[in-house]
Amino acid sequence: MTSVRGFGWAGLPVALAAGLVLSGCGTPGAPQPPSLNLPERVTDLAATRTGNQVSLTWTMPKKNTDKLLLKGNLPVRVCRKQGAEACEAVASELQLAPGAAGAFTETLPPALASGVPRALTYFVELNNRNGRSEGLSNAAVVLAGEAPAPVAGLSAQARKDGVVLRWTPESGKDAIRLRRKLLTPMPAAQPREERGLLAAPPEPLEQNLLAEPGEQAGGAPDRALDKEIRFGRVYEYRAQRVARVTVDGVMLELAGPLSAPVRVEALDVFPPAVPTGLAAVATAASAGTAASIDLSWQPGTEADLAGYAVYRREGDGAWQRISPAEPLAAPVYRDALVQAGHAYRYAVSAIDQGGHESARSAEAEESLPNP
Repeated sequence: MTSVRGFGWAGLPVALAAGLVLSGCGTPGAPQPPSLNLPERVTDLAATRTGNQVSLTWTMPKKNTDKLLLKGNLPVRVCRKQGAEACEAVASELQLAPGAAGAFTETLPPALASGVPRALTYFVELNNRNGRSEGLSNAAVVLAGEAPAPVAGLSAQARKDGVVLRWTPESGKDAIRLRRKLLTPMPAAQPREERGLLAAPPEPLEQNLLAEPGEQAGGAPDRALDKEIRFGRVYEYRAQRVARVTVDGVMLELAGPLSAPVRVEALDVFPPAVPTGLAAVATAASAGTAASIDLSWQPGTEADLAGYAVYRREGDGAWQRISPAEPLAAPVYRDALVQAGHAYRYAVSAIDQGGHESARSAEAEESLPNP
């Protein structure tokens, strides 16, 4: 019987079978469909309304839905809708570059700037060159309807405890938003190790403060106190009324127009608080110890307090400062220049680091008895 050697599949030579396998490895796969070049959807659309103007902001995508980089400007359509209505186009000729910061502002038509507050929803849509898109962006909701009345008569005055802002009161229970802007040039930033661990953090250039009804300064509806100012700085304030409405369980704000700006220079020309609790205790002379009158009072709490000055007079005579030229650091003083049989009146004042001195405290009287 003859044996057959050297054959593979179905009697094919092994070399030929191996060649067929290797030739199959280079066969191209199925053809891929061409990219539609659809820009990715915008997902960070935000909307704010001030008065009768609505401002939109968003970020343009850099890639299409196939994760390929987009090239050239993209057509942008902006639309808005109320309730179940169709989305009405309000801008359709915007052209923005991929990755750019998008922005759009419109003035509401009279029909949307009047009546009761109601939801108004905005979208943006990005198209390719063939007018096709991946869909609308996320929804950004503001309130249509009549905006609160503008704030009139805004004024600002610096005090020791902050800046007092006043305005003309209006009936209603709207909150007041105060927009503060720092106008003083900021010093160059220093490393933390140079500023120290307890150094105050840099002051923000812009900040919003909200005066709620009933929480305004002194409970008055026409004023507020900004305690977060820093002396030596110049600030600009603007104000607007803010109404709040709940729509579908979500609290939305409807802000009125911004007032005319007011400026205030926060100069520290204010003395510290007058010291309190002054007490005087006489100590008679003893062996090796001169007679004295010891004074003490409650310490001050101001951050810029430098110290105290002590004054004395006899009877109705003139006050004379008896403490050193440098302010006393501690709220105590010993008057050793006293004589037996004399009565003395004392008062103290507080001095801040700017050299501003408070009024004198209530008097304390003490006499040194005759030996």
